[in-house]
Amino acid sequence: MPKNGYIVGLDIGTKKVAAIIGEITENKKIEIIGIGTAESRGLRKGVVVNLDATVDAIKKAQEEAELMAGVEIDSAFVGISGAHIKSFNSRGVIAVSSKNREISREDIHRVIDQSKAVSIPPDREIIHIIPQEFLVDEQDGIKDPLGMNGIKLEVNVHIITSANTSVQNLKTCIGRAGIEIEQIVLNQIAASTSILSHDEMELGVGLIDIGGGTTEISIFERGSLWYTSIIPIGGDNFTNDIAVGLRTPIPEAEKIKKKFGCVSSPILDEQDTIEVPSVGSGKKSRVLSRQLLADIIQPRAEEIFRLVDNDIKRMGYEKSLNSGIVLTGGTALLEGLEEAAEQIFDLPVRRGDPSGIGGLVDRVNTPDYATAVGLILYGYNQWKEKGFSKERKKTLWAKVKDWLKEA
Repeated sequence: MPKNGYIVGLDIGTKKVAAIIGEITENKKIEIIGIGTAESRGLRKGVVVNLDATVDAIKKAQEEAELMAGVEIDSAFVGISGAHIKSFNSRGVIAVSSKNREISREDIHRVIDQSKAVSIPPDREIIHIIPQEFLVDEQDGIKDPLGMNGIKLEVNVHIITSANTSVQNLKTCIGRAGIEIEQIVLNQIAASTSILSHDEMELGVGLIDIGGGTTEISIFERGSLWYTSIIPIGGDNFTNDIAVGLRTPIPEAEKIKKKFGCVSSPILDEQDTIEVPSVGSGKKSRVLSRQLLADIIQPRAEEIFRLVDNDIKRMGYEKSLNSGIVLTGGTALLEGLEEAAEQIFDLPVRRGDPSGIGGLVDRVNTPDYATAVGLILYGYNQWKEKGFSKERKKTLWAKVKDWLKEA
């Protein structure tokens, strides 16, 4: 059982930091009991560029979540993203070691270890090795070969790597906030845990997570992750386009995008107008057509979807998307985005809202919380599958708090 029965997800994004506390109930369900958010000023395109600003944002989100839940956060599952993330598929092959040719847990560990025997630059580290399928004597499509008989055992895996410096900077920020890292998890993996259904992942689906600084792509098929990619364009580009096109300050452009943003001008009423603050003090606000705003946003949305479509086709996965496309991330809240995506991909498209949790569902049931909720579900699924038998080590600050309580 996780210490005190709590699992924490910490999503450190380009636009906001979200900390969510989940509690495992007596009937072994997970319920959200605490939510904290803070504006993120220390990241650029998913990468830490200002340590102090990032630490401050983490602490603010942490304190808000702790206050709501009435518990203290001392460890968390942490999401990671950014253009520095690189991934590739690999294969491992071994001979089954036992005399009776029965595949053991040790054989499975050995073949997975063998799959990562590839050349990785010294400035990068592996953060995930995800088995896709096992093969026993050339028979493919096996999910778990434990106990099967065979001579040769193979595995196809998806390996995800990160730049050492980016991971270290992230760890430094979290450490300064007094939080111990349970595990660093790729954002796409976390988001898929809260967004995608089992059937979608079996049939084949593309998950597109449009965050503030990046657009993250992941493709699932036969229940496994087969491809991940990150495009360094996101919601901030929409905001900048609005600021330039409407000649308004960036903070005002962000508000206009969230409140009035629409990707398709034909669905708007010609009479719809918005009030746009002007750049510079003393200048009056202007009243402009909402269709003008849509005309600014639409080209950027189409550009992102074309880049994603080209990336998927370049890697040959366009025929794997039998369940279509799922959009998530804060930018997925833009009106008309699903229709614009359907025109580019010529596939069914839906918006992905987090599910699979209880408690304060109405507070987190939007695409911008997909990763944070997914991190909790990722940790919860680990507990269900393996159990958390070891006692977590307390941070120094947690030990001091305990000592003060006893004094």
